[in-house]
Amino acid sequence: MPNLKSLRTRIRSVGNTQQITKAMKMVAAAKLRRSQERAIATRPYSQGMGRMIQSIASMADEQSAPPLLAAPRGKRIRLVVFTADRGLCGSFNSGIVRSVRSKIVELQEEGFEVSLLCVGSKGNDVLKRQFGHLITRVEVGIAKNLSFESAERQVSARLLAEFERDEFDVCLIVYNKFLSAISQELTWRQVVPMPVPEAVEDTGGDQAGGSPFYEPEEDEVLKVLLPQNVTVQIFQALVESDASEHGARMTAMDNAVRNAGDMLRKLHTTYNRTRQAVITTELMEIISGAESLKG
Repeated sequence: MPNLKSLRTRIRSVGNTQQITKAMKMVAAAKLRRSQERAIATRPYSQGMGRMIQSIASMADEQSAPPLLAAPRGKRIRLVVFTADRGLCGSFNSGIVRSVRSKIVELQEEGFEVSLLCVGSKGNDVLKRQFGHLITRVEVGIAKNLSFESAERQVSARLLAEFERDEFDVCLIVYNKFLSAISQELTWRQVVPMPVPEAVEDTGGDQAGGSPFYEPEEDEVLKVLLPQNVTVQIFQALVESDASEHGARMTAMDNAVRNAGDMLRKLHTTYNRTRQAVITTELMEIISGAESLKG
């Protein structure tokens, strides 16, 4: 049976942990609101630009298509992995790492040459143990001052420069898309070159207005929009990942607070029973001593 001193020490330790996790939950909840609003506000622009580029690309000349729209030239794939810089957020990081590991094995079995760009230290810390030779670059601290400019400067601009230097042929990004404070969706997306659906054959139906005309030509418009679209998609992944991280951390800390409360109740029960047993034992010793003196 544990002694009273060790139980008091354990109760005090669990109580301190509960206070810390409660504070972390409140901080994560405050950050979550701002991140959630930013992620939701960014989606219409990101989706609208994607639809516009696909519409223009479907009418552009395939022979003169920009490299960011052309078919892949080889079998070199760059995976951009978005994770957090900190832990204590449940399965937020581990879910992405498991998916990336499976993807790497799958691509290598199919004969692809894989390289990694880790955005966030937690993904790099785990992946480097097995795939350290595939990691070309690690970006840390972007979430501290997250902005469109930082996304372009630290990720998309350098990624596009590497693509122009013919360092890879296809770029896939993986991140957690924010759904709610307790739910995130693991998302894979190809950003380089941008996938374009096949053009729908004109059946001569009644379409008001007909096909639009572009000035300048479609190819010139795409040369400007395609690099911007890569930055927009990267920024969208960053804000979605940031909101998902705060939601996952808030949920994890809420569970930790509840678990600490349950543990405190059990410890208090054990402490009271132990104290009662000690008191009973002392009383029995006193009574036995008094009885022996009478005899």
